[in-house]
Amino acid sequence: MTDILDSTTAGTTGGAVSARFPATIGRFETPEDRALIDGLSRWVEQHFREQLGQRPSCHVYVETLPAEIVALIDRLRDSPVIRELIVRQVPPGSGFEPMKHTDELYISHYNKDRGGDQGLFDRHYDGNLRFLSSSMVVRALIYLQSDASYKVVFGDSRVEKAFTTYEFGLLDFHRELHWVEGSYTPGGPQRILLKCNYLVTAPGAGARGRFALAANTAVFYVVKAAMEYSKSPRTPAQKAVGYLCNLFRRLNIVHPLVPFTVLAAAAMGVAALGYFVVNL
Repeated sequence: MTDILDSTTAGTTGGAVSARFPATIGRFETPEDRALIDGLSRWVEQHFREQLGQRPSCHVYVETLPAEIVALIDRLRDSPVIRELIVRQVPPGSGFEPMKHTDELYISHYNKDRGGDQGLFDRHYDGNLRFLSSSMVVRALIYLQSDASYKVVFGDSRVEKAFTTYEFGLLDFHRELHWVEGSYTPGGPQRILLKCNYLVTAPGAGARGRFALAANTAVFYVVKAAMEYSKSPRTPAQKAVGYLCNLFRRLNIVHPLVPFTVLAAAAMGVAALGYFVVNL
């Protein structure tokens, strides 16, 4: 259900909701929140021991985790600390809807092997719907465990941060060019975080807001499936998909419509070739 941000608490600077949400840094300060994060970190270390020892990054949808763990994660992703930082910087009366079906537990390994997850560290936009004028998606990166050996650079906002445990970053999913700087150190601390997404829609967006939710969900699942299939590729098919993932990420930097144009041209080419073969 979409929540409407009250004009007494929402940002008062005005402007369209489609303006880029500036990268913002926050921190969980209370002993209760920190104890919760420590407990979640211990649980991940116990239940994902094998994935922690592998090089590819690991994404697991939060909704697939045990109910008691999801309830603990809810306390973080629904935290007023995160909500208030978002509210300050969007127009009054905006719609606000957590996209919990897309939220992930993320074990981040700096893994540049030309596979589907390399783009998580190269320069990239997370999404390609930045041409939608009625909405934005704000992503929260909540660090359950991390040291300062890697730095995240939010290029459009000109913000850099080496995140450590208990910290979080907010960024515009579609409009913030960002990347990771660092190098893999065997035996170094793990980077365990939550990726949580929030849809913000323009006041009175109505059907446009519902379309934005559907479009974001579709793009999210397609891109994530391709990335997961092709990380640390071994088969020719995986290598091909990994190549396309990295190519489309680069094209998306040029303009979000360029990947769609390339796909459409490729589909037309395949159709033309099929027509030619059939009519030989």
